[in-house]
Amino acid sequence: MGSGDRGALQQPGLAHELTLCAAGCRLIAGVDEAGRGAWAGPLVAAAVVLPPIADGGAALREQLAGVRDSKLLTARQRATLADIIRRVAVGTGIGRVGAAELDRLGLGEANRVAWRRAVAALPWRPDHLLLDAFRLRDEPTDQTALVHGDRLCLSIAAASIVAKVARDRELAELDARHPGYDFGRHKGYGTRAHQDALARHGPCPEHRRSFAPLRGYGPAQPATGEPAR
Repeated sequence: MGSGDRGALQQPGLAHELTLCAAGCRLIAGVDEAGRGAWAGPLVAAAVVLPPIADGGAALREQLAGVRDSKLLTARQRATLADIIRRVAVGTGIGRVGAAELDRLGLGEANRVAWRRAVAALPWRPDHLLLDAFRLRDEPTDQTALVHGDRLCLSIAAASIVAKVARDRELAELDARHPGYDFGRHKGYGTRAHQDALARHGPCPEHRRSFAPLRGYGPAQPATGEPAR
């Protein structure tokens, strides 16, 4: 089975949104993040509120036909779909936690903070949150955590794409500020090229020093506009 066939099998649905709509919920936000496992750069979350669902969601499914878990898409597909999602959605919000704050909070709490910030950035308070994998503690809004939510739920899949595109654009900007690490290419993940750059230059302020692969290095190199020596 080719990658395109696998992607076709992962078309997320609207079952959870339809159930919530039937229960009287109007504003349902899908929430997901990008960059959990990266060694550098921010953790970025997105919240996406899709429009009210009519006719069983057929029209919405057609508008968002290509939307699925961001990891199943190419960068070009994600960029195109992110624009479509922003046009179709009634609200989107972005939340971020930078590397230094993530080191201070720990990964799990940083994830929750990024989610809360994304929800807070929405133009309205949602009636219900659909979350990928785990719940937000101490969150007053009703919520549902779905394991593999980005592959099952259209709202969460849409959020995964918006978060990934926003983070990738930020990493491209970090690439210009911290040349020598090739952040625009590997997006801060622990690729061989990234490991080689760390061996040459050491870490920069955008590296997550609490992550095991970064703990053995000395002080972070400043952002000078030139590769650290």
